Amino acid sequence: MDEMALQAQNVDFSYYNGLVLRDVGLTLRPGELVGLLGPNGSGKTTLLNVLSGLLTPRRGQVLIQGRDVRHLKRRQIARRLAVVPQDLVRPFGFTAYEVVMLGRTPHVRPLVGASQRDQQVVIQKMRLTSTWDLAQRPFGELSGGEQQRVILAMALAQEPQVLLLDEPVVHLDISHQVEILGLIKRLNRESQLTVLATMHDLNLAALYFDRLVLLDGGRVVSEGTPEQVLREERIQRVFGAAVKVQPHPTHHAPQVVLLPA
Repeated sequence: MDEMALQAQNVDFSYYNGLVLRDVGLTLRPGELVGLLGPNGSGKTTLLNVLSGLLTPRRGQVLIQGRDVRHLKRRQIARRLAVVPQDLVRPFGFTAYEVVMLGRTPHVRPLVGASQRDQQVVIQKMRLTSTWDLAQRPFGELSGGEQQRVILAMALAQEPQVLLLDEPVVHLDISHQVEILGLIKRLNRESQLTVLATMHDLNLAALYFDRLVLLDGGRVVSEGTPEQVLREERIQRVFGAAVKVQPHPTHHAPQVVLLPA
């Protein structure tokens, strides 16, 4: 069997106030593009932190390319997996180029500094994300969409095989949401980058992700294609809202229409 990019096996996790993840099993195959859905408090962000090794499960294990994350050092993890958190502290005193160079940290030799290859990788990832023309601009002066593309370039500069994104478009306007999700999908297709992203918007998730995983109460309650996961009865039960699911007018994807109370 082919080696899986990332796996969670029977994972439980709890904070001091109770269990958050319950017997979670999740497998990402190389090159998959997966959206992680669920209501607030369902455990989406916690699961990303467990998958990245930032949190240790009380039961079960996480495997990155077949290796238990608990047996890997942070630098080893960072060379395989990159995370873009929702609440990333944004380095406003840096230029866009300097922000992207931070992504080379797992590869830079201590006391030596960035090599020519590090610089080449940064330039390549900035060109790939259409941010090279922003290289010398102060990061704090960029628009929300530009900042998000720069942060994505920083994550790609780690040269990971797996990319985890926590609500990558939640603070962006509609045009920038489409821009960022389109870029993520293109990177997935062209580079065979394995992507898992938590999503708040069910309709955007249906349009841009090949497979969806739905969490509720810390458990995986459904996974499959958007058509298989986004069913009216299931959405109503998990999110507590009356909805109508109908075909998208131009794309092969379900669209969720909220019905007034």
